[in-house]
Amino acid sequence: MPRPPLDIRVGDIVQMRKPHPCGGDTWEVVRIGAEIGIRCRTCKRKILLPRSDFERRVKRVVEHTLSSGDYPSGS
Repeated sequence: MPRPPLDIRVGDIVQMRKPHPCGGDTWEVVRIGAEIGIRCRTCKRKILLPRSDFERRVKRVVEHTLSSGDYPSGS
């Protein structure tokens, strides 16, 4: 049975299983679609990964961004 897709949003910070050659292992999500665009937080290099490769290589979501529906309502 296939796993449901990860809840990933633009601006999320993810940790990948293998470090980037610069030594960084945390990435910021900059594009969502059939391919996921991520930027290394250490050297600012951008790469595109097919969603299937991204979901296999991601270790954990370090930080989620808030979507417009997640903000607390002010009274």
